[in-house]
Amino acid sequence: MAIDLQDVADGAGRVVRGTGQVAAWSGLALVLVVAGNVLGRYLFGLSSVALQEAEWHLMAVCALFGISYGLNQAGEVRVDVLYERFGPRAKAVVDTLGGFLLCLCALALAWLSLGYVEQSYAIGEGSPDPGGLEYRFLLKAALPIGFLLLALQAAAMTLGRALDLAAGPDAGSRSRRDAA
Repeated sequence: MAIDLQDVADGAGRVVRGTGQVAAWSGLALVLVVAGNVLGRYLFGLSSVALQEAEWHLMAVCALFGISYGLNQAGEVRVDVLYERFGPRAKAVVDTLGGFLLCLCALALAWLSLGYVEQSYAIGEGSPDPGGLEYRFLLKAALPIGFLLLALQAAAMTLGRALDLAAGPDAGSRSRRDAA
């Protein structure tokens, strides 16, 4: 039973697209919480520290999970001054190398953030403000998860482009960039 590497890359992409849905829903929740805070404060004179903190908690989840989804959808900003002049093979080499380096960086950041989460959990960190949110380690746990998702997406992209390189020039490229 052979493992099809393209299926592995496609499966990783599906996982990242699924977490993109989490980012999208947390974005909707963020809009609703902000609107509720503004309406409560200015119409009714009510304010909640917990809801204000929930805003930046939701923003963190949106950003950390949305980064890998944006990369999955080719929504990243590129500097194409040189890249656009490259041929398909040179683009595949650049994408493979760039994806590999991104994967390494994301894995390093995920690893380094684990101690940060562990420390927060060990001390039972909560909000320093009265009425704030408890269990801050849950928010901090989004750091390694977000960077692992980014590493997963980078690995999927790297694998896909490496397969393009291995297939040779006659096989055609599966890259979304070259199709545009």
